[in-house]
Amino acid sequence: MILAIDVGNTTVALGGIRDGRVCFVARMDTVRTRTAAEYRVEMDKIFSHRRHPERPVHFEGAVLTSVVPQITGALAECARYYTGKKPVIISPEIRTGLTMGVDDPRAVGKDRLVDAAYAAANFPLPVVTVDLGTATTFNVVDADRVFRGGVICPGLSTGLRALGDRCAQLPQVHLASPKGAIGTNTESCMLSGSVMGTAVLIDGMVQRIEEELGQPVTLVVTGGLAKYVTPLCRHPLTYDPEMLMKGLALLYQLNAPSHHGAGGGKKHGTREYPHAKRPYPRKRSCREPEALVG
Repeated sequence: MILAIDVGNTTVALGGIRDGRVCFVARMDTVRTRTAAEYRVEMDKIFSHRRHPERPVHFEGAVLTSVVPQITGALAECARYYTGKKPVIISPEIRTGLTMGVDDPRAVGKDRLVDAAYAAANFPLPVVTVDLGTATTFNVVDADRVFRGGVICPGLSTGLRALGDRCAQLPQVHLASPKGAIGTNTESCMLSGSVMGTAVLIDGMVQRIEEELGQPVTLVVTGGLAKYVTPLCRHPLTYDPEMLMKGLALLYQLNAPSHHGAGGGKKHGTREYPHAKRPYPRKRSCREPEALVG
């Protein structure tokens, strides 16, 4: 099993991936002042709920992506503790299957790079990925596997919190899918503007991207808040809530040493991780949101 770690602005996601299948995803808060030892305590609690005496959790290697540089080192140390090996850390310098066509490849968010690499390997090109989290991010990979850049917008929750904080007469609103575009009270107006507005943003930006590329694109949507938005989008899309974890497993397979020796970590396995690329159908359809395994 591969240990995949996604360090985000709000949460740190931990995934266990075996034979291309996401076995579990668990989350803990992103705390920029925590040490490696403190994060390890939290991780021990998570892993203790996922093992049995006769079947302990074994990690043969780890891969890590982070958008929070202050704690990247601490989580990398944790990964090495659990595997006995240096983790694969996502950066533009590793093998991704992409050519970087942006001004500064190192400035691209590592999570964006993971999404783009996975989508390019598994979906018809050109492809656009949209990740709905703390920020809403778009990534564009053209027909020649060139990462062309994308779009960054405030996330759904980020925008709603800002309205509640900065506008004295507007309340804090819990996320939900609006019933229509025209709100009949303050809460439904805010939900329409934020949630349906994001769906319209996705449809409109993808249309503009297709015009710039001169051809239709495959649209893949992911992220914890996507379940509120995808039913309202009109552009054909695929919703894959596990795309980032699958992408981490793909980049681990592309970059980890082919031979794993016996390590000195607390737990580790010896089985090689096979990557089975699944051809994706040309026909695209809108899928209903799926629940994460957790």
